[in-house]
Amino acid sequence: MSFSGRIRWLCVLLGCLGVSLILVIYPIYVIRPFRAQGARELAVALTICRFRPVLTVVSALLAVVSAIRYRGRIWRRILAAAGAALVCALAALARVNVYELMFHPDDHPAFAAASEVRLDKDDKLIVVKVRGSARAYPIRTMGYHHVINDVVGGTALAATY
Repeated sequence: MSFSGRIRWLCVLLGCLGVSLILVIYPIYVIRPFRAQGARELAVALTICRFRPVLTVVSALLAVVSAIRYRGRIWRRILAAAGAALVCALAALARVNVYELMFHPDDHPAFAAASEVRLDKDDKLIVVKVRGSARAYPIRTMGYHHVINDVVGGTALAATY
């Protein structure tokens, strides 16, 4: 195989790696807790999430073909195979809903008496009172879980933000 043919397959492989990295990392970067998102970047991130399962499979197939077609010294072929394996791993990761991992419900919240809690004057709370029992859930804490499963006054509830 000519030098230009090797370079072409190497560029395809590196392109697949770059595209797969962007498809997996960009939505995670944009849709993360405690970060303001612009309407345009959020729309792009959600569009990527919608199409990335198909795009990452196409990218993985191209990467595997590129690694097979790439002819170079043995250590370069090993690197090409490792790059193709990484693209395949990214294709698998594209199917994991990281938001469910990041924003899992808190099923065992810890509480303290109101007199023992220190809040900033700007802290916002979700407050629930059922049959004489009360709970206050700080929004700052709920930003990590988004859902708190609790029992207040004998009633099961899910506080969400």
